Amino acid sequence: MKQTIAIQGIQGSNHHKVAQLYFGNDVQLDECLSFDALVSSLMNEKSSYAIMALENTIAGSIIPNYALIDTNNIHINGEFYLNIHHHLMALPNQTIEDITEVCSHPMALLQCKEFFKKYPHIKLVEDADTAAVAERIQQKQLKGVAAIATKTAAELFNLEILSGEIQTIKTNATRFVILQKKPPKNGIDQIDKASLRFELDHKRGSLATVLNVMSDCKIDLTKIQSLPIIERPWKYAFFVDVTFEDYENYTKAISVLEIMTTSLKVLGTYKNQRNQ
Repeated sequence: MKQTIAIQGIQGSNHHKVAQLYFGNDVQLDECLSFDALVSSLMNEKSSYAIMALENTIAGSIIPNYALIDTNNIHINGEFYLNIHHHLMALPNQTIEDITEVCSHPMALLQCKEFFKKYPHIKLVEDADTAAVAERIQQKQLKGVAAIATKTAAELFNLEILSGEIQTIKTNATRFVILQKKPPKNGIDQIDKASLRFELDHKRGSLATVLNVMSDCKIDLTKIQSLPIIERPWKYAFFVDVTFEDYENYTKAISVLEIMTTSLKVLGTYKNQRNQ
């Protein structure tokens, strides 16, 4: 029986591409048009795993997704870094001068902002998914409307690429996390990265002390993100990613952090893919 993988978007999206590269082609997709729907798919056990974009080299962190992982007590089982290539596409036999409207996911529009400064006649419209726009253009035969999507989407929906690689920064990459409902069972030999969430007492130097503990335990901090705690005004939770060479150093750091922090939660332990 094929595994079901929840993705944000449809076939031809970057989430679909990650699903193929991480799990292979022999999987069933649950196509979700929002991250909330993706989480519901996982929590209702409609899917075994979910793929979620978490941060981008241009747009930064996707803050609401940190909150979704935290509030639903979802576990991170792995990660995948994907170089993002944005292409402008439309129905055949049109030029960019014929295009009056470009619809795409807000992140894609943000990542291609500089390109569209050259075309002030084009209206930019936010949409739920890059590939879904490409599909709609084909289904409804929308002339004068273009999508920003992958080459795969252009091939799937028979669209013509008007301009390729339109992202502002050519080294644009997105980090995706692989999520599951139950705690992962990664072996120690497969673990050299962890995602943590904790809170601190509101005391001077408390965060600096935590960072010093990590340094003393030979733990490298690769990401830190703060999020407001909704029910407690002016209080924040910290989400951090750490890497380590020795698993014992990590467990030592965790035992100290359990004493120093409040509400320490290990969101997941997995293999660092950044340098693969």
